[in-house]
Amino acid sequence: MRRSLWALTKAGRCSTDRYLWHYGGSVALSHVLQGTVLADRATTFDGRSVLIATANQLAAASILLELDGVAARFVICPPDLMPEHLPGIAAGARADAIISDVDRLKAAARGLECIQPSALEPQRHPAPARDRETEWILLTSGTTGPPKMVVHNLSTLTGAIAVGNGGAADGSVWSTFYDVRRYGGLQILLRALVGGGSLVTSDAREPLPDFLNRAGEVGLTHISGTPTHWRRALMSSAARRIAPRYVRLSGEIADQAILDRLRAFYPDAAVGHAFASTEAGVAFEVWDGLAGFPASLIGREGGAVELRVIDGSLRIRSTRAALGYLGGANPLADENGFVDTGDMVEQRGYRYHFIGRKGGIVNVGGLKVHPEEVEAVINSHPKVEMSLVTARKNPITGFLLAADVLPRSQPDGPDACESLKNEIIAACRCGLAAHKVPVAIRLVSTLAVAASGKLVRPLA
Repeated sequence: MRRSLWALTKAGRCSTDRYLWHYGGSVALSHVLQGTVLADRATTFDGRSVLIATANQLAAASILLELDGVAARFVICPPDLMPEHLPGIAAGARADAIISDVDRLKAAARGLECIQPSALEPQRHPAPARDRETEWILLTSGTTGPPKMVVHNLSTLTGAIAVGNGGAADGSVWSTFYDVRRYGGLQILLRALVGGGSLVTSDAREPLPDFLNRAGEVGLTHISGTPTHWRRALMSSAARRIAPRYVRLSGEIADQAILDRLRAFYPDAAVGHAFASTEAGVAFEVWDGLAGFPASLIGREGGAVELRVIDGSLRIRSTRAALGYLGGANPLADENGFVDTGDMVEQRGYRYHFIGRKGGIVNVGGLKVHPEEVEAVINSHPKVEMSLVTARKNPITGFLLAADVLPRSQPDGPDACESLKNEIIAACRCGLAAHKVPVAIRLVSTLAVAASGKLVRPLA
């Protein structure tokens, strides 16, 4: 018999009170489970398709708990959804209602019934029957054009939680730099709810030191984010305010430099990195402290997750993968059920290493370069916080590489700047082929970060 998210959360045993802490306050999870943020409308969503487009994450989490098993389908809209994309999403999902307190989205929701949630004050109501298989629609964070609508259900989304390393134990306090309305953040929300833990959500409006202070005050134990999230966190003195037992990276390549820094900074924590995507689901987690993953994972058959490398690209067949794209116009998997992740890997000895995205290759004089592999070398320099490698057009070679580098501390004066640039170039010449060495280094005070927590990369 299918169990809803509400039932799984309610069954999560814990010897202490469980909470959802958010920017501005907190709410007891028992209060959320016994209440509704949809007033007298909670029972009117049976079998319907609805858009969830709230201003804050707590409201979205509460609605997911209420409607899984009740609605036939819901679309989880990320906070940066562009209003012009909403009508197309609504039509594709055949939605007839939107639950939102965001004026710009409600204005774009032409022809849909609009329901205003009350996130922070759930009202008591009897639990409805939750025996329907609800489709969870997640939106991809594409760089151009309307997002794709990826179909999951509770089973695919929680497939890694029971078997994955680092599952929430009784009383664990989870947090994430991700927004829970994106795949990475949703995974952490589900781990906390299903595993008997509590959750501290981040907020785009909240300064990073304030978030870390807030998470530390409630005794955070488990936390996840992209390598870029973590590099920014380690730049803050407030990073000492948390003492996690579990640190997880995903969403970008976790190079050896950031893994080593986190292990040194949080010596009592298990530090691991995971490969996951909205389409392919959670494929694997690595806890040996090394970048990349064991080559032995490739070619295994019969498990929940099977991995292949074809033409250098990682392919995944998994019970955790999405069910498809809504509408089915574009196949998600190939004829054998493998999803092409577009992430390129390279075998070095007994290990595979991620080297970049299939669409991010730069052609330098007829030779291919992945900017991320150059960044990994630059980031290994002890004076570098993080870097972004980009392509510059060149009439002879087609393109040349340049790097924006964020130092851990800004050099004192022009001579120190030139010295650091020369050290970085020397490190690249030592660790890379000649055509992969940047021709220019620019020291910067910041690097642009997208809402997804990844570095903003120029379009190819």
